[in-house]
Amino acid sequence: MAKLLKIDVFTDVVCPWCLVGSARLDQAIASLPDDVEVEIENHPFYLDPSVPPEGVDVGEMLRQKYGRDPAEMWARVESEAQKAGITLDLSRQPRMFNTAKAHTLTRLSKPNGNQHELANAIAEAYFLDHRQINDDNVLIDIAAEYGWDRGDAMDAINDENELAITAELATSAAQQGIRGVPFFVFAEKYALSGAQPDEVFAQAIDKTLSEL
Repeated sequence: MAKLLKIDVFTDVVCPWCLVGSARLDQAIASLPDDVEVEIENHPFYLDPSVPPEGVDVGEMLRQKYGRDPAEMWARVESEAQKAGITLDLSRQPRMFNTAKAHTLTRLSKPNGNQHELANAIAEAYFLDHRQINDDNVLIDIAAEYGWDRGDAMDAINDENELAITAELATSAAQQGIRGVPFFVFAEKYALSGAQPDEVFAQAIDKTLSEL
């Protein structure tokens, strides 16, 4: 009898560690036997809710906050990304953008069954293709590749009520104790924080499956 593994994923598409963590999760899932069905639900989390629509200069923000060359901080995540098979150069995406619209699009993709794939695609467009994901047309182009009608996607990401729901969910996640992303919950039982090594993801999944 097949086992159903539910995984709740909290990420932000402008978080480089989330890019790495999602890749490691996907690799762990890909190695599962055929009798395990995985259901992933993505939840909104704002890495920085104060970022304006036009974005901020990431390097300058890091210099002001930590008083260090951002390249030093980027080197570690770039190295971990390389281990996950991702060629990442954070200097090529100089701006961090507000992600309310990206999260709303992802949230409303749940009925399509491809939330996780869409969120990954937006993150990859941002980090690897260096696209400006604060541009409605960029988001709609990506959404159209994942089953959205372009007009419906445009309406969704500019619907003030839907954006408010997304903001409320992101705030709720923080209030529940999630202080950083990526954050993963397996079968509503075990939580994993951060872009952990491959073996940690495998162990968490194995332990969860043994108890289903």
